[in-house]
Amino acid sequence: MDKLNFKGSAMLNPTPVVLVTSRNKLNKLNIFTVGWTSTVCTKKPIVAMGIRPERLSYSYIRESGECAINLPTKDMVRIVDYCGVVSGKKENKLKHFNLKLNKGVSISTPSLEKSPIALECKVNSIVPLGTHDLFLLEVLNVKVDKKLLDSNNKIHFDRANLICYSHGEYYGLNSKSLGHFGYSIRKKNKVPR
Repeated sequence: MDKLNFKGSAMLNPTPVVLVTSRNKLNKLNIFTVGWTSTVCTKKPIVAMGIRPERLSYSYIRESGECAINLPTKDMVRIVDYCGVVSGKKENKLKHFNLKLNKGVSISTPSLEKSPIALECKVNSIVPLGTHDLFLLEVLNVKVDKKLLDSNNKIHFDRANLICYSHGEYYGLNSKSLGHFGYSIRKKNKVPR
């Protein structure tokens, strides 16, 4: 394989793309798109998110100490793109798309009714890095659409039609699994799922 070398760059792709709802102390709501989000710890559950300080939601999340991370579906890609390029300082994007909200359970910030999965988070810490600040968010509650659960209450993310972001493009996730955790070391007499 012949490779070219590039100057150090944030080239980790693809990444989840999420819609984040936030609320300030005056109860004003905003929604914006984040393409840099990752799970970083399971106990306690912590998600990392990179946010530019000039974004309106940055001040809302910093002020309230909470937000909701909404996982969008393929049919929400126009909303995802719009909320990533239009500022909440200029337009109420929730009203623009007539997005219905779902009351928070563990936080006062609502999530999107249209999103099949929403993570209710509180700010654990904020680390200035440069163009973005790193928000470490503790997940207090997760809302999951019942349609994604089987009879054993196992969550089937493949039923959600989630999307990801890769170097300026949005992609739907293929619902066909390539394998599952641990399949590479399982005994050969068992067939992979």
